[in-house]
Amino acid sequence: MASGASARQAASSDSAGLADPVERLGVHHLRIPVKSPRDHGSGLVADSVEIVLVRLDTKSGVSGWGEAAPWSVFTGTAEQAAAALDRYLRPLVIGADTADIPAIMAKADAALTGHREAKAALETALYDCRGRLLGLPVHALLGGRFRDRIALSVSLADPDFEADLALLDRLTADGIGIVKVKTGASDHRFDLRRLERLRADFPQLDVRVDYNQGMAPHEARRRLADIESFDVSFIEQPVPRTCWAAMADLTGALKTPVLADESVFGPDEAVRAVAERFCDLISVKLMKAGGLRRGMAVAAIAEAGGMACYGGDMFETGLAHLAGTHMIAASANISLGCEFYQAKYYLARDILAEPFPIDNGAVVVPEGAGLGIDVDVAAVNAHTIAQADG
Repeated sequence: MASGASARQAASSDSAGLADPVERLGVHHLRIPVKSPRDHGSGLVADSVEIVLVRLDTKSGVSGWGEAAPWSVFTGTAEQAAAALDRYLRPLVIGADTADIPAIMAKADAALTGHREAKAALETALYDCRGRLLGLPVHALLGGRFRDRIALSVSLADPDFEADLALLDRLTADGIGIVKVKTGASDHRFDLRRLERLRADFPQLDVRVDYNQGMAPHEARRRLADIESFDVSFIEQPVPRTCWAAMADLTGALKTPVLADESVFGPDEAVRAVAERFCDLISVKLMKAGGLRRGMAVAAIAEAGGMACYGGDMFETGLAHLAGTHMIAASANISLGCEFYQAKYYLARDILAEPFPIDNGAVVVPEGAGLGIDVDVAAVNAHTIAQADG
């Protein structure tokens, strides 16, 4: 007779071998209104954001969803992501078994260069399907849960700073303890005035700044010395992404940790960051990494190099937030919190059937099967501007 441990292993093996091929793939291109404009060092976002959703339906009747959230000045366009999923990735997925996620994603990389947001959406939908079939949360499929709560950071980027101050009253009432000021979009004096006001009116906050590549390298060291006087906890991507020597110079010169975002997309650039020490910290994002496993690989490489990571995002709905939450839950080194605030504080309407789970300043890791919360199909249909099915 098999021992209890052997029986559990056998049951796990049997479950992992359950065949459940994909029979249908649908693509939705959505435009969702936002509550306010946001000015970043690399671009302005106003009125609405565009995202792409992929839905997979399997032979067993399970459905899984994934999201591509591109930004044209950063990673790509919604039209790109939709075409990648509909034309190039569809033939690789129809008939493929949801147990074979690594093999499917390897084929996707071989068939299509770039298009990381589309690949992130596809991988997310596959994990959502597999988790729902097995009755397991996605973080269990990624290796297990390291944490069940993730400190939430909310970014301040409204050109009208008084509007951000009004938002801060709501944020602090909700228990938010971290804010990230988007700097470099206006003049240096405006950035300093905002930081001075934050320190005076909200001394309890953990304040971070993010230039989104908005600073010229020759100005950076002098101006960032001013920023350091406000005791910010990190300075994110002060200069353009390929200015690696300037990033390394700033990292060596400043007392405040420098966090790389645009300078580190995937594992290859994480290796370079560790080798060249052009940052102290790294922002991990599903969309720029190209999926959950690649994001976890970035975090593992950073950990080997002694660099902690932060959970960044794009202009996402709660669906992509859920995927990022499961990735961070399973990644010990993504320890600096996350910025999954858009679904609650920025979008005019989210697409989840239940509110994205935030409680007292933290994201709560879902324990339900798959991503843990269903998609509101009516909300998806209401905001869809183009779709493809088959």
